[in-house]
Formats: sequence, C-alpha cells, structure tokens
Amino acid sequence: MFETVEMGSLRVSRVGLGCMPLTMTYGRPSPESAVATVHAALDAGVTLFDTADMYGVGANERLLGRALVGHRDEVTIATKLGIVALPGVGIPVGLNARPERVRRCVEGSLHRLRTDHIDLLYLHRVDPSVPVEETIGAMAELVDKGSVRELGVCEVSAELLERADATHRLAALQSEWSLFSRDVEAGPLDAARRLGLTVVAYSPLGRGMLTGDPASTTRLSVLDVRRFLPRWRGKNLQRNLEMVEVVREIADAHGCTPAQVALAWLFGQGRDVVPIPGTSSPRHLRANLAALDVEITEQDVARLDRLEAFGARGEGFGRKKPL
Repeated sequence: MFETVEMGSLRVSRVGLGCMPLTMTYGRPSPESAVATVHAALDAGVTLFDTADMYGVGANERLLGRALVGHRDEVTIATKLGIVALPGVGIPVGLNARPERVRRCVEGSLHRLRTDHIDLLYLHRVDPSVPVEETIGAMAELVDKGSVRELGVCEVSAELLERADATHRLAALQSEWSLFSRDVEAGPLDAARRLGLTVVAYSPLGRGMLTGDPASTTRLSVLDVRRFLPRWRGKNLQRNLEMVEVVREIADAHGCTPAQVALAWLFGQGRDVVPIPGTSSPRHLRANLAALDVEITEQDVARLDRLEAFGARGEGFGRKKPL
C-alpha cells in the first residue's frame, strides 16, 4: 500500500490513475486491457481514479464504473464537467458550464459510474461565458445534497482559482505538469498552496514523450491525437527527443527508465503533488508506480529543471496558457 495524502476530506494514494487513455486519445485500447489496468491499479494499492464525462463521450466513465464494481468503498472517483464533446467522436468542440448543465452532467456521471456519489468533481475548464462563481455555486449545491463530496478545478489562473475557492472550499487543482509542461509553476501552483489544495498533475510523462518509447514519439498510431500537437511535429519533435536523451542518461545512471525519472522529479516537488499518469497497460502501470522508489540527486534535479520543451503543449481550444 502506498503512502496517502489528504485531499480535502478525502485521503488518496500518493499516485493515481489517469483513466483517459483507457478509451480514447492515444489509439483505441481493448476493453479487456483497460479493465485489466484498473484491476492492476487496485491490486497495487492505487485508490484515486480520474475520469471525465467528455472522455469518449461517457464511454470512459462507463468502463470505469464497470471495472470498479465491488470496489466502490475502497476508491476515490474523480470526474469532470464543463467541456462539450462531439457525440460519437469525443473531440472537444466547446465549453458549457452553465448551472443547469452542471446538474444534468452529474446525473449522467452518477449513472455511468454506477454510484450514488462522486468523491471529487472538477470543473474541467472554466466557461468564459459564465462567471466561475455561478458554476462553482451549482456544483456546491450538489455537495449539500450529498451527491458530491469535494470540488476541484482544472487549468485555471491564480485569480480564478481564488475566486472559485471563495465561492466554495476546494480540495484540488488539476493541471498538466511535467518536465515538459511547467505553466502551473507561474502562479497557479503558489495560489493552490496558499489555499491548502492538493495539486493533481495530469500527463506527468509529457503525454508519453518523456518515456522515449517510439510508440509515443516517432511511431504514433493513425488514431493518435498527438500527431496534431506542435511538440510532435517537424523540428520540434527532434529537439524534444534530444532532451529526452538527457532524461535517459539520468535513468541509466540509476538503473531505471526515463518515465520513472520524470515521475521521481514530480514526486520531489512536494507531498501535496499527486501525479496521475495514464496508461491502458498493466505493465506500464506497474513500472510507473515503481517510480516512487526512485531517488534522484540534487544534480539530477538541476539538469532536469533546465529542460524546456519546444512547441506549445496543445492545451485545449488553441490556448497555450491556462485561462
């Protein structure tokens, strides 16, 4: 069993499972492999499972709900709302976080997840057409009703984070954070720590690039969305792979993998940081969890801190920075 950290009234494992790859984004894994990955995480002591209503337009929540049958009381389920996805495809096409939609989204998530409550409900992205106070206020009503336990927000500025927390006490800030994605460090991270929030880091392996695996870098499948992201295109990819070699050098010195070094760096950012690497492979899951036992030196950290990815990370709707 892993060490645990507090997230509001929740207590979760020091590392969680990002469930998005179980049904979409990086190709199409088999349902059998996806369910096996969830079960491998349970067996290893992972208690935090992170999904969203727009992942596969509900398919991800349905798979997770099915995989967790018989284990509901052992786990923390986090899901998100606010992004509108194209039916049947799952491609984001807009934002809608109006209060009336918040209630409908949660009803749908509860049904798909086969549960009577959501442990952690995130506002996936702030809808600029709706004051964040209105959206968080509607989410807070669901806390009062008992269908949600804690609230969080994703990819927001320090100002919006503070406004959201002032409306209803938050438990977590979720943001992309890795050696190659450092935007959160320019304001939101400090604000989250002032407010006492847990920082949940998604895509901690740079959407797979930091693994150095050809399947995640130079040999993407036809259905892989990374084909369209700036970091995987032209000269950017070659330059980024040169930096991955720095990570590999450090990994070789410690007898581990580049992915484990990248995760060890993130674990070293503080006990209030909970990475949620995503995978649909039980083997990769176990390798990721082993990063908790990797210790890198101060000199390693200094080298890693100097890395900076080429190309925008491709964060939603053409924005390069959080709202």
